[in-house]
Amino acid sequence: MQSEITREFIDQIEDAIERRDADFILSNMEEMYAADITTVLYELNTEQSKYVIDILPSDVGAEILSDLDSDVRTSFLKNFTTEEIARYLGQMDSDDAVDLLNEQPVQRKEEIIALLEDQEQVADIVDLLHYDEDCAGGLMAKELIKVNINWRVGQCIEEIRRQAEEVEKVYAIYVVDDRDKLVGRLGMKTLILTNDNTPISQIYDADVISIESYKDEQEVATVMQKYDLDAIPVVNIQGRLLGRITIDDVIDVIQEQAELSRQLMTGITESIEEDDSVLRLSRARLPWLMVGMVGGLLGAKFIGLFEGDIAIIPALAMFTPLITATGGNVGIQSSSIIIQTLASKTVVFDNFAQRIVKVLLVAIINGLVMSGLVMGFNLLFNVDFTLSIVVSVALFSVVLLSSFMGTVTPMILDRFGVNPAVAAGPFITTANDLLGLAVYFMVAHMLYNL
Repeated sequence: MQSEITREFIDQIEDAIERRDADFILSNMEEMYAADITTVLYELNTEQSKYVIDILPSDVGAEILSDLDSDVRTSFLKNFTTEEIARYLGQMDSDDAVDLLNEQPVQRKEEIIALLEDQEQVADIVDLLHYDEDCAGGLMAKELIKVNINWRVGQCIEEIRRQAEEVEKVYAIYVVDDRDKLVGRLGMKTLILTNDNTPISQIYDADVISIESYKDEQEVATVMQKYDLDAIPVVNIQGRLLGRITIDDVIDVIQEQAELSRQLMTGITESIEEDDSVLRLSRARLPWLMVGMVGGLLGAKFIGLFEGDIAIIPALAMFTPLITATGGNVGIQSSSIIIQTLASKTVVFDNFAQRIVKVLLVAIINGLVMSGLVMGFNLLFNVDFTLSIVVSVALFSVVLLSSFMGTVTPMILDRFGVNPAVAAGPFITTANDLLGLAVYFMVAHMLYNL
């Protein structure tokens, strides 16, 4: 049952923990989703959370531990014995179990595995431990439903009943040959409506999308998004079926990638969270702040080159914030659109010139509108006509130049294998500030004949 977590409810749980009233806690949490219980635990201290998990059924506790953030879980599990962790691990899917084990010291990891009773689960876990966590093999779970192409429907149904005891959600039935090579998939509706004596070879669908175990997790997410898959089978280089990746694991990858891109675009160089240490937060934010500061110093020095022009026409200084802010904003907008396109991997840039022309056409329209509005504003408030022309021409030029820079820079970085998100934020903003000032004062220099 979905629950609304209120402060009053959390206070009641805390009071029940203090009184060691396990019946009250169980009666209030027995119908709650594990995700809602996890939300409650985040509001409790470690000792209180441990008490709640200890009195809950082990399958619920296992699901809660699977839901916890990695950093929180690592710290929290220091309060558990290896026997307790092994008990919860036995209730988890193999991929979640491996994620938890990878967070433990080597000795404790081996002790936990040694305590597991299900030898089939142990074999699955040991197999998954060989894969890097950021590849398809590291994301997959070994639990799945598979049938042999040489079976008949009746035998297939009996085997599905047996295998389904270990598989919480049946997204698909995979068909393999005698060498365990993935050859297709079988629809549940087709299976149910077909006579028991019909061979699987006559009814299975050979059109199945799979992914190799060595593929990067981002490629997994791209494939599943592109083909709208709830689950995708994982195969080795010979095509043997190894496991499956489900949509819940891919959502985690998408969220991580989106968070990483957002942080890079804002100038944060490491993956951080609000509860990280002050030193880690400062270290992640300082580098690009330094870049921005250096850019500001260069901008100030650049303005100093035109000190004589400003001395003759002081009003030039009044519009420098407009020029720099517009250049930065236009660059960020352009780069954000390109980065989003590059991240989706759904567009191939076969015609570079066509894309640049499109960007420039959009920039021309935006530039004309913005420079026209600025021109009207200046004339309305009796700003010098020549200065109004300078500002409008410079603004139009800056919009075009910033759009071009914001589009081309991420594409070039992506071509060389560099995350294009690093091009946004401080980098493009600083670069466009300097270019905008250069354009502004050059236009002023020419139109004023300075």
